[in-house]
Amino acid sequence: MPGTFTAQMSMRRGRWRLYVVLLNTTDPWPEYEFGATVPTLTQRVNAFSVLGFEPLPGATWAWTEDREVPDDHASPVLLIAAVPVREVGA
Repeated sequence: MPGTFTAQMSMRRGRWRLYVVLLNTTDPWPEYEFGATVPTLTQRVNAFSVLGFEPLPGATWAWTEDREVPDDHASPVLLIAAVPVREVGA
């Protein structure tokens, strides 16, 4: 898995989860689950370490909104954060 990847963080079933998006593979995506409170930057970096990844130097998190039901404007909002990452030692 050389190169860079996108890591995302979102709320699912009342808990925040962090996962690394691996395209063009059937391998499971590396994933880490937190509690209900938005994880701090330190907690996120520690989670990446457990997963074998690290944010790219100088990378910042980008937050975006989505909806649970895409075509329903009354649907609850989903917050998704993303940051570019690489494997540790890459």
